Amino acid sequence: MADFKLLHDLLAPNSSKIVLLVMDGVGGLPRELNGPTELEFANTPNLDRLAVEGNLGLATPVRAGIAPGSGPGHLALFGYDSVEYQIGRGVLESLGINFDLKPTDVAARGNFCTVDAEGSIIDRRAGRIPTSKCVELVNKLRPITLPGVELFVEPVQDYRFCLVLRGEGLNGEIEDTDPQRKAPPLPARAKTAAAQHTADLVNQWIAQAREILKNESPANALTLRGFAIDPALPKFPDVYKLRSACVAVYPMYKGVSKLVGMDIVQFEGGKPEDEFKAVADNWDKYDFFFIHIKYTDSRGEDGDFEAKAKVIEGVDAALPQLLALKPDVLIVTGDHSTPAVMKSHSWHPLPVLLWAPGMTRRDKCKAFGETEAIKGALGHFPSTDLMQFALAYSKRLQKFGA
Repeated sequence: MADFKLLHDLLAPNSSKIVLLVMDGVGGLPRELNGPTELEFANTPNLDRLAVEGNLGLATPVRAGIAPGSGPGHLALFGYDSVEYQIGRGVLESLGINFDLKPTDVAARGNFCTVDAEGSIIDRRAGRIPTSKCVELVNKLRPITLPGVELFVEPVQDYRFCLVLRGEGLNGEIEDTDPQRKAPPLPARAKTAAAQHTADLVNQWIAQAREILKNESPANALTLRGFAIDPALPKFPDVYKLRSACVAVYPMYKGVSKLVGMDIVQFEGGKPEDEFKAVADNWDKYDFFFIHIKYTDSRGEDGDFEAKAKVIEGVDAALPQLLALKPDVLIVTGDHSTPAVMKSHSWHPLPVLLWAPGMTRRDKCKAFGETEAIKGALGHFPSTDLMQFALAYSKRLQKFGA
């Protein structure tokens, strides 16, 4: 984890600009022996040029061999040890849609899914139903009531929604109900005795929701995961003394940014060029921009190798728009790997590109990809060290000691 106290003592005022560009799930694997990964297969002349001019390395988000969720992966990029600061997806989704989450609320992220006649999940995302269908289904679930608690069901995006319980004596220590395979949804199980009452309430809600959804198609069931209460993390702008902004399309990534105290930039559109324009429109207001690209991860989870490469190519094509702003430090990486051949998040270390004109030593890397990153000058490091690199290369850290 970044040493917040040490960094705070060493921070120096500076007008330099830092951009962290995260292509979600960018890390991949070859689809044939000794072949290219998705990143290496993609045509990326701009990223390749920056790789030659800057430095590459590999980052591990959590620990060796551990496949992270998106929440832990992003917290690590921001310098927080996600093992120490464990946050459920429900909090991130709720904050991401600007839900007024109270300190004692228990929030869970929901997925509408498809089950077969035997009740086993055959599509964890219900065919990626559109948000309009999600809103329709959420409205059908809102009339559910439970004794002693206030319930909120809110649409998020596509097949995602959030469930929030508000009342006395609630506890978020509850297991996910998504089995992550072809099997019936699991019941909500309490991890601790203190959470048993909350788990019982959740199971009552699930039973009523199941009856409401059973004749729907394709979203005829649901799962819940990431039960949590807001953990009150140290705030990013205070820790790093950076005016910080998030530019993202998907609510969950706005949520994790809001959780650590970043401002959320509002903008129209969902393409890389729309996000880069939003950065340009707010360039003078902030020192640090976190930009999130979602569909690298989505296409990896779909198992579509070439579609994931196309998303990367789209980011590369729009990159001159971002470079025209002349950031002092540009870091390009991901929060975790999502190899298309696995159709899931994986434990593989992430390629990192750090471009800081005049501040990097030349290494032997000739392109941005996993194979090149293995031999890069940044080496192999924990993702939690990334912000220390960003601060150092942007000349925002003083010398340590006499």
